[in-house]
Amino acid sequence: MISDRRSVLTAGLVLCSLISTRGEAQTAPPSAGGPSSPGLPQPRETIDLWPGQMWPDGAPGSPGTLPVEVTTERSTDPLVTDRAVLGISVPRMAVFRPDVPNGAALLLTPGGGYKHVVVDKEGYEFARWATARGFTCFVLFYRLPYDGWANRADVPLADAQRAMRIIRYRHRDFGIDPERVAAMGFSAGGHLCADLAARFAAQTYAPKDDADALSAKPFCAAPVYPVISMDPQFAHAGSRELLLGPNPSKALEAAHSPDRNVPADAPPHFILHAEDDDVVPVENALLLRAALKARGIAVETHLFQHGGHGFGLRKAAGKPVGHWPELWRDWARTQGLG
Repeated sequence: MISDRRSVLTAGLVLCSLISTRGEAQTAPPSAGGPSSPGLPQPRETIDLWPGQMWPDGAPGSPGTLPVEVTTERSTDPLVTDRAVLGISVPRMAVFRPDVPNGAALLLTPGGGYKHVVVDKEGYEFARWATARGFTCFVLFYRLPYDGWANRADVPLADAQRAMRIIRYRHRDFGIDPERVAAMGFSAGGHLCADLAARFAAQTYAPKDDADALSAKPFCAAPVYPVISMDPQFAHAGSRELLLGPNPSKALEAAHSPDRNVPADAPPHFILHAEDDDVVPVENALLLRAALKARGIAVETHLFQHGGHGFGLRKAAGKPVGHWPELWRDWARTQGLG
């Protein structure tokens, strides 16, 4: 999957690298200021994607005035948090380490319609589930395209590419195989996951360090109830407008519809959707599946009659769709992920 495994392993040993994610203080995870859910593991470490030593002006394409990060607690249940963060000016990953690593890593891109990034429901909750089963998880808080960044439509992808490369570069720190780094995303984060799997090789920023020499291609990808098409006939209107702007051209729509950009070397995919999704039409999943099949890419697809949108783990309990995490894990084993 990675063109030169030796280069990946060698890069992890280079002591004089410019990468500074271990040498600088890292930005704390998003917080609404209230208590966290009692008894649930919280991330103890984060990794800033664009460290100030190399990017003194901030992440690539920074606007003149950076957005102000705000995290809102949407839950009224004191035992269950449901936070959403917007105004992300310091994109970063929250790290969840398993007690016994299985050697595989998972980059999680939560949803939020490209308006905000969900913290708990599609981030921390699945990270806890996966780390309990040996996966090292990285929850990505990516920049939102409408905040004034240059080349807005590629800003989330740039963060995802950089995240994949940092995970691979630091594989020894986490006890993982640098090749076995998978991606999973939900809703708009599912679009980002699918976009990463389609355009992992697109140059969305100027490389600066040894990490940037590594591949951003996921070992396998799992878009869950994903936004895929930017065609108004199928698109989630809010995600489309926030990503592309109010009046995108047909060419721009096509450039940012993963089903229109599947390469011949795309990774295997696991696609999950509920047919009664009234937010993101199930046709999004079907379009991606058809495009992958046309390219001869391995794809496992699960469609459920009921589930709606945004079920994650908590809203799937007690329904047939509630089995989806184990379905993904069984499939991941068949791919050699862990």
